[in-house]
Amino acid sequence: MLLLAKLAGIAVLVWFFLTAREHGEQPVKWAIIGLMGYWITWWVVKLSVVNLLSGLVAKSATGTFLLTQIPAIVGVFAAFLIRKKLLADAATQKN
Repeated sequence: MLLLAKLAGIAVLVWFFLTAREHGEQPVKWAIIGLMGYWITWWVVKLSVVNLLSGLVAKSATGTFLLTQIPAIVGVFAAFLIRKKLLADAATQKN
């Protein structure tokens, strides 16, 4: 069930690394920031939202599967916002 989360984590790592390299920033630093933002968000959503709602869908395999994917989706959205902020900061520093 955590396959989507692992694949998304790897994708975020590569996405941030390549974006930083394109913009002349430190790729490893950006990759770590992106991955940490993704995983922290993933854990917060898993420990709060998923644990709260898991009792509602306990008897439905499809509902349980979909519920366990929510942290990965929210984590990717958080990574998108973090990347947007890093790009804005990089543009400000270059001007």
